[in-house]
Amino acid sequence: MSTDLHTWPEAVARHVLPRVDSTMTEAARLAPHLAGPAWILALEQTAGHGRRGRPWRAPAGNFTASYVFRPGVAPDQAALYSFVSALALYDALAQACGPHARLALKWPNDVLLNGGKVSGILLETLASPKGSPGALVCGLGVNLRTAPERAGLEEGAVPAVCVLGETGCEVSAEAFLDLLAPAFDRYARSFATHGFAPIREAWLARATRLGEVIHARTGRETHTGVFETIDAQGALVLRQPEGRRVISAADIFF
Repeated sequence: MSTDLHTWPEAVARHVLPRVDSTMTEAARLAPHLAGPAWILALEQTAGHGRRGRPWRAPAGNFTASYVFRPGVAPDQAALYSFVSALALYDALAQACGPHARLALKWPNDVLLNGGKVSGILLETLASPKGSPGALVCGLGVNLRTAPERAGLEEGAVPAVCVLGETGCEVSAEAFLDLLAPAFDRYARSFATHGFAPIREAWLARATRLGEVIHARTGRETHTGVFETIDAQGALVLRQPEGRRVISAADIFF
């Protein structure tokens, strides 16, 4: 198929819903009936959630969508689609915002615009009948028009921003999906063909605070060190005085 930046991916369905509780929940409802991969876009979402069950507000004008598909990879590899998603979001935002927007990727699953959080990613694996491949849902949210208030943020957390406020660019959710879907398809095909190595390299080239001191909060512990890299499984590698520490899940603070 064509890999033109603006070509909708072949054999990928597109569902645009005026209002839904959660695109992740809707993806789970639709998955058993889908013949192939599908994007589910909600123009308004009323009960979305992010990592660790945190609520994800999505008022009208922002972007909330889920991509449901059967990746055909081992379960431990499915989580690496968060990096595929991050790269796709980065490219779509670069096209939407123009060359003057400062974009960066924050481990494990955020996209930053001018230093603020503009987008988040959530992956969920759906249960499947025994012997059949399970479906994966990549949920992606982007603050196109409005951003959540700073009140209630954890100390040191990156404040949220929106595309309109930072760049003055007005982008509709449907127009953004037209940019995102081809970008996701390109990176997903690269991952399927060449493995994680080129995805990892591309992600690191766009990573924020690489080579700088960061704080990784895992439950009740906070580990401080130099952000050295991510490994072949997508885990964070910190360089500390006592040696390297590999962290598979954490919240990052600067």
